[in-house]
Amino acid sequence: MGDANDGEGGSKKVDQIALQAQKGLDLFKQDDAGETILDKAGAEAFKTTFEEMLAGLAAEEKALTGKDNKKARTEKSKEISAKKNEPQYIDACKVCKGLEPKNGFFAKKPEPKKEAKKEEVVEDKKDDKKDDKKKPKKAESTGISGEERKELETLKADLIARKSELKAAGMSGGQQNKDEQVMGWVKRMNELKEKECPGSTGKPAKEDKKKKKGALSSEDQAEFEKLKNEIEVYKGKLKTEFGYSNKDIKADPELQEMEAKAKAFEKRA
Repeated sequence: MGDANDGEGGSKKVDQIALQAQKGLDLFKQDDAGETILDKAGAEAFKTTFEEMLAGLAAEEKALTGKDNKKARTEKSKEISAKKNEPQYIDACKVCKGLEPKNGFFAKKPEPKKEAKKEEVVEDKKDDKKDDKKKPKKAESTGISGEERKELETLKADLIARKSELKAAGMSGGQQNKDEQVMGWVKRMNELKEKECPGSTGKPAKEDKKKKKGALSSEDQAEFEKLKNEIEVYKGKLKTEFGYSNKDIKADPELQEMEAKAKAFEKRA
């Protein structure tokens, strides 16, 4: 038999664990001091669009009646289940409930606010002008705003839903890519991606051409391996979910963008 102190010690451990968990949650929800911020508006927008797409797939499944369509109905059910388990959708549901996203979507850490330095007043105006000429121009800030990030996530969901509709209408992968609305969304997505990370859409910056060939850094190598894996997964998705032929897969603009980035890594290696 254990003594009475065992129960008391166990209770203290439970209290400590609960206290640590609460502290972690409080840190995650803080929106000042550079802590993580939950993008609830972005999550809600993505969730709404994604669930509209899921509803469309459910309607397709419901339309597949009778014994002849049993196999197709089963495949459609599996497709819906797989989409419901996508990390971005899971995170969107959690953030909408005020919970921490497990996969890192719809959460960001703002850059700490920098205090503006007080400019020293110089009496000699001529010297001021000379100094100003010598001062290098500040580099323009890169990246995208919260609204643009929200727009990018919404575009991704819209593309998935649109391609599903076109596939259901009997269009091939190549025909889907030539759809006017799809082309417009892809163009806008590439603009946002290029703004967020210059050179990511297969258009390397000028200074990259000057870099000498050599072994990739450990970070670049890891990113390269991750990109190759994403390419294979995306190819499989185009073939199984959207019914693309090999020719259609090669012509897919998003795949071409990913492969262009992979070739850039290969040239540097």
